[in-house]
Amino acid sequence: YHRYQVELEKKGKLQKQICQVVLDHFEKQYTAELGEAWSTVRDVLTSPWCWQHAVLLNRFSHSPGLESSLAEQGYHAAFPAALPYLPAAFRCYTRTAPGRFPAQKHQPGRLKEYYLLNAASLLPVLALEVKDGEDVLDLCAAPGGKSVAILQCACPGHFHCNEYDDLRSRWLEQTIESFIPDPVINLITVSKLDGRQIGDLQPEFYDKVLVDAPCSNDRSWLFSADPQQAVLRLMQRKELSSLQFQLLRSAVKALRPGGSLVYSTCTLSKAENSDVISLILSSCRNVMPVDISGMARGVSQEFSFLVGMQQHELLVLPEKGRAWGPMCFQVAENFEKGVLRVLGTEL
Repeated sequence: YHRYQVELEKKGKLQKQICQVVLDHFEKQYTAELGEAWSTVRDVLTSPWCWQHAVLLNRFSHSPGLESSLAEQGYHAAFPAALPYLPAAFRCYTRTAPGRFPAQKHQPGRLKEYYLLNAASLLPVLALEVKDGEDVLDLCAAPGGKSVAILQCACPGHFHCNEYDDLRSRWLEQTIESFIPDPVINLITVSKLDGRQIGDLQPEFYDKVLVDAPCSNDRSWLFSADPQQAVLRLMQRKELSSLQFQLLRSAVKALRPGGSLVYSTCTLSKAENSDVISLILSSCRNVMPVDISGMARGVSQEFSFLVGMQQHELLVLPEKGRAWGPMCFQVAENFEKGVLRVLGTEL
């Protein structure tokens, strides 16, 4: 009873921090877009006490006893044998109970043993299927979690991590310094270019491109401390889809024929997800969608997905016990001249 009372009090304190103007906006939009699924999602997004964190182990740092400690606290290996292309070095742990494993502080010259993150953010990385020796671009890389995850999967021939915002770029550099050893860092280029220009600067240069686009982050926006800032954000929200389309078009230009591209956001908004992809597919004739429904089946025990999506897109819906997401990602490829690949099948 005491534990239940403490959780209720904690829940009440956190509920007071919810920005009502954002919640009202989401209520209207997502009831229309998600239907009955929104009520379940809303309950999780407005209850941080039930949020979960995954622990992604760093293969470059020896950590004796860490996996035993995780097991003692109820963590289990995520994605076990669920994906045929899952690299052996990729180790991630989750648990159904809410809570957070202790964070590690940045210490210059010492690698961190693990990265704490929302498990859903790993799905776009796994969908990219990076192989050793490939040239990879992470177009909007800060704070660096997905960049770190890519390097847990493979050793690229060249890895370009880009972040336009100066403050976030410094954050990205610190993340890479905290997780990646010197020999591998030599393969990484960190830049502060306008992502909309990279396609023109480096046309058809990359085998794999990840566009984890700036978006209306539903989780953080719900807890905006400044109501006026929240109103401004909601007014500017309509402009995000234009930026996302421009970033995606640049990424397509930077992709080699036969290369793969993943577009992801951490919002439920249809305007920033399906609509952006539909626009790029209709305007770029060399891009075709790739069927990732098999991936959804492979991780269905760990994640809950919105039903009725196109075969090339997945939207992770948070629910209690599986409070991952929101995370929407979609996969496309630049097909070679004279070869048409539709939904992953060569014709």
